[in-house]
Amino acid sequence: MSATILIVEDESGLSAIVADYVAAAGYRAQAIADGREALASIRRQMPDLIVLDLMLPGLDGLSLCRTVRGFSAVPIIMVTAQVQEIDRLLGLETGADDYLCKPFSPRELVARIKAVLRRSGPAAPPTPRFEVDAGSRTARIHAQPLELTPTEFSLLAAMAKRPGTIFSRAQLLDLVSRDNLEVTDRAIDSHIKNLRRKLAVHLPEVDVIHSVYGLGYRLDL
Repeated sequence: MSATILIVEDESGLSAIVADYVAAAGYRAQAIADGREALASIRRQMPDLIVLDLMLPGLDGLSLCRTVRGFSAVPIIMVTAQVQEIDRLLGLETGADDYLCKPFSPRELVARIKAVLRRSGPAAPPTPRFEVDAGSRTARIHAQPLELTPTEFSLLAAMAKRPGTIFSRAQLLDLVSRDNLEVTDRAIDSHIKNLRRKLAVHLPEVDVIHSVYGLGYRLDL
């Protein structure tokens, strides 16, 4: 079972983005905007990790962290716009396991979540689950649909059949040309780049398609 990540953040836009990235990484995301509500939720059901904003309504992040540390060693990553060293030290001394200053990259946050969970020992995220349906020409990752062009789908479907196999550009060109798609050898790199970008939305911090110098591309599941 995947880990549950509690996101305690009162900026709704940021909270939604973080939740999307957390879910795309294979974790269960829960978001709460108020410190007191978060504390009540934590007491009811302990998450596997807490992403905690410093400035919160109801109960501020430092007070919440101190209170939680009184009854649990759940991993806590604190995020805040306060970048002064004293604020970072205060957050860590209060009991936070890691500290991230705003603005931050959601991908970096997911990477830190994975690192903290590895150290603390909860369940790791599931292996990316690909579903490729040749009949409907649709693809999903963790049940989330991928918005792919016909060429991108053909490339993904071909490589997903033989994960770990290195495909040369000529081979990939031949595979997609079978669908009567007007694709040139030079265009393969561009389509792979776009495909990587779309996969990264669902699998942040995971390189699914690897470039093999002088040979081509390999998809790893």
